[in-house]
Amino acid sequence: QLQLVESGGGLVQPGGSLRLSCVASGFALDYYAIGWFRQAPGKEREGVSCISGTGGSTHYADSVKGRFTVSRDNAKYTVYLQMNSLKPEDTAVYYCNAPGSSWLRNGYWGQGTQVTVSS
Repeated sequence: QLQLVESGGGLVQPGGSLRLSCVASGFALDYYAIGWFRQAPGKEREGVSCISGTGGSTHYADSVKGRFTVSRDNAKYTVYLQMNSLKPEDTAVYYCNAPGSSWLRNGYWGQGTQVTVSS
């Protein structure tokens, strides 16, 4: 059964760091690009970063470029998002998913992980 489980969020002070993990099961992870998305209160969900199936290509939203790094370990069925120099505006629930996948088109999302940046 397909499942995406995000973890690693928490409360951190501005300038701090967190490392998010996305553990995938039920599909061949290495066949899919994986994106990290976030949704802040009262705002629409937005794309943050994306990594190709092999990990050879990555993309970042301008708002996180130079601060966030996406990586993956297909052998561990896990995709990571290292977040440094966090800002209050990074506060959101963070999700992972596979852009263009059938399950995303059908509206499947994991439970997400809350990131709160506050002093």
